[in-house]
Amino acid sequence: MSFTLAIVGRPNVGKSTLFNRLVGKRLALVDDQPGVTRDLREGAARLGDLRFTVIDTAGLEEATDESLQGRMRRLTERAVDMADTCLFLVDARAGITPTDQLFADLLRKRGADVILGVNKAEGRVGEAGVLEAYGLGLGEPLALSAEHGEGLAELAVMLAPRVEAAEERTEEAITDVAVEDGEDGAITPSKPLQIAVIGRPNAGKSTLINQIIGEDRLLTGPEAGITRDSIAVPITWHDTPMRIFDTAGMRKRAKVQEKLEKLSVSDGLRAVKFAEVVVVLLDAAIPFEQQDLRIADLAEREGRAVVVAVNKWDLEEAKQEKLRDLKEAFERLLPQLKGAPLVTVSAKTGRGLDRLHDAILKAYDTWNRRVPTAALNRWLTGMIESHPPPAPGGRRIKLRYMTQAKTRPPGFVVMCSLPDKLPESYSRYLINGLREDFDMPGTPIRLWMRSQAEQNPYKDRKKSTPSRLSKHVKKGATKKG
Repeated sequence: MSFTLAIVGRPNVGKSTLFNRLVGKRLALVDDQPGVTRDLREGAARLGDLRFTVIDTAGLEEATDESLQGRMRRLTERAVDMADTCLFLVDARAGITPTDQLFADLLRKRGADVILGVNKAEGRVGEAGVLEAYGLGLGEPLALSAEHGEGLAELAVMLAPRVEAAEERTEEAITDVAVEDGEDGAITPSKPLQIAVIGRPNAGKSTLINQIIGEDRLLTGPEAGITRDSIAVPITWHDTPMRIFDTAGMRKRAKVQEKLEKLSVSDGLRAVKFAEVVVVLLDAAIPFEQQDLRIADLAEREGRAVVVAVNKWDLEEAKQEKLRDLKEAFERLLPQLKGAPLVTVSAKTGRGLDRLHDAILKAYDTWNRRVPTAALNRWLTGMIESHPPPAPGGRRIKLRYMTQAKTRPPGFVVMCSLPDKLPESYSRYLINGLREDFDMPGTPIRLWMRSQAEQNPYKDRKKSTPSRLSKHVKKGATKKG
């Protein structure tokens, strides 16, 4: 495991801004409102020649009860225990507060390796805050400006020996494992499967992911809308390496008024675009609400493999009748996802997670399906014989040739005459036939109609007129002949 740096401190001292600076991307949401970050977010940091993992944490709160702030604090304390080193940030302009003193004592009691960073220290205004930070008793403070990138070179100098020591420990551990297993130590990397879990607020997305990974990694609770930004959790689930994205709950656009919620929803949409499989999580008590249909349609339009999971199944009494009603509503309300896996789960008890795992792998396999060209054209001939295309204006549309242009999702091109005249209903007829005959249920399928004339680069080029010189040459050649 690589060296891990946890950025901790009270709310609004600039932890997420520094996190984004270290990873080189705007991964964490940043806003003037304190307490934006609630979950632990990991990222691959790059600082000069150093490579390490950085963790953005929720602002340390004084609450220790079961309130939202208390649960956020426990999650941050867990990050402190996980990390090799903690970068404890204070605000140079606000000075050292009693809350900073409290958490400095907490870090000392936990025996954490601490680097004291004084953020927002640019200019003369921050000098007093840097001097005041000596009073925390955590060693020499490091003046930083996450906004402007100041002090990062000094941070790299302080981190370098720590990163090197962590790498040496990792190499020793790998060597020991290789000797025990009788192998040469070669590790075969495998690309993790990208999965996004999306749904309405309070559907149980974070609870489901915690159940999958077997620990309380994500913040959960009865309050709706706890998750604010998309958190990627790496895991090996039943020998399958995955990265599961927890996303903010998506409400109707008309109800989304606050700037922060808009940022959260846009972050979730971005996670859908990067995902390979999207799990649309529904609440069994109120499934297939209008917003659920919009969310599922969004995943289909983005071309992702889709699995529909119905959560809180442990609370249902008449399970057989409910399941029958769910399947009927699914086929009726989401025809564009006909045949997609529909799985019932309980995020609270863990029931149904094995079925969910198998459904995800099956959807991913279908999403990557490739059909040989010869089989496609034999199939196309049979489809035309069963149901010939229409003849608009008395001119029969001829479908001549078909091939698969892409996968992820499967996309097909049909060469035909008058492609702009072919009705949408006939395209749906072909797409439904592809799903049924080539075992591609539920996956988005793209079908493009192309005219062979479109492939001719000289189609619209006018015939060039011969020049006077060429005419003269031709005449001379005729006389000689």
